Amino acid sequence: MPDPSSCEDRLVRLIEAMGPISIAQFMAEANADYYASRDPLGVAGDFITAPEISQMFGELIGLWLADLWQQHKRGPVCYVELGPGRGTLAQDATRAMRAAGLEPAIHFVETSPVLRAEQAERFPNAAWHDDLSTLPTNKPLLVVANEFFDALPIRQWIRAVNGWRERMVAHGPDGFVPIAGTIPCDALIPPRLHDAQPGSILERSPTSVAIARDLAGRIADQGGAAIIVDYGYAGYAAGDTLQAVHAHAYADPFAKPGTRDLTAHVDFTALDHAARGEGLHVHGPVGQGHWLETLGIGARASTLAQGSPHRAEEIAAARHRLTHADEMGELFKVMAFVAPEWPDPAGFEG
Repeated sequence: MPDPSSCEDRLVRLIEAMGPISIAQFMAEANADYYASRDPLGVAGDFITAPEISQMFGELIGLWLADLWQQHKRGPVCYVELGPGRGTLAQDATRAMRAAGLEPAIHFVETSPVLRAEQAERFPNAAWHDDLSTLPTNKPLLVVANEFFDALPIRQWIRAVNGWRERMVAHGPDGFVPIAGTIPCDALIPPRLHDAQPGSILERSPTSVAIARDLAGRIADQGGAAIIVDYGYAGYAAGDTLQAVHAHAYADPFAKPGTRDLTAHVDFTALDHAARGEGLHVHGPVGQGHWLETLGIGARASTLAQGSPHRAEEIAAARHRLTHADEMGELFKVMAFVAPEWPDPAGFEG
């Protein structure tokens, strides 16, 4: 019997009433329901992020932020994390920042009530925001976005025989399926792709660009920096990167919406252009492995292993997973936005 409160049934009714919907709307609806109803992290969830692999990841981000703060003018700042998960990264980062003399006010941009509750256990005095619009405007912002942009909605266009069309989601006997829309979209497509082979797909995330531009504008006005860590690409890339993860395995992104995490690869070039358009200095992207090794993850791993010899193998495995090219070291990339009057950040040399 249909459940009128389920994401799947809501989407079926929407498509029956309005016709096929965009990939962006399908993804937004599915992810909103997914994150509102569960903690997706850890072994019992659907995926594991870098902060859950090792404390070293969050600690190095915290020290990176503290180094910028020390080189600038010190003074009051806000730590802002977009999509902070359980608060694990923030916990590790703020511990490292405190050791460097930095104790910022904590602000989380989070819409999930489930995850807000977990964050509150670690940070009972934090301030929560549904979006960027209510962030403080009177202090520099030190912003962290780890695996945030990949979950934002994307639009897709597909090259049909008779030109480019937006890729839509329909519903039929076989469930939700992607189809080509009926409205010509050639004016939205870069000229170099006008004659692409039928079946070619172009992705863009206007939502990601809008958030990056808003964030960059705030940093330009208030000072500070942002660090973005995510999987994605720089430069032109074509193809379909929409994917779903369920129980630590890839799944059909169009099946059972609201029960699995939908993501797409991040277009770092688009984020770069958004930040530069607001007058910020942009550094990277560089591979996560390069960034962590440059910041000294090797030395930190050695210190942790010396303090806990029984965990030496576990610590070495975590470093390998975070930094090796065959693991997260190359696919995941790091980019920084920095206010013009702030110093160049560490980790992007070479």
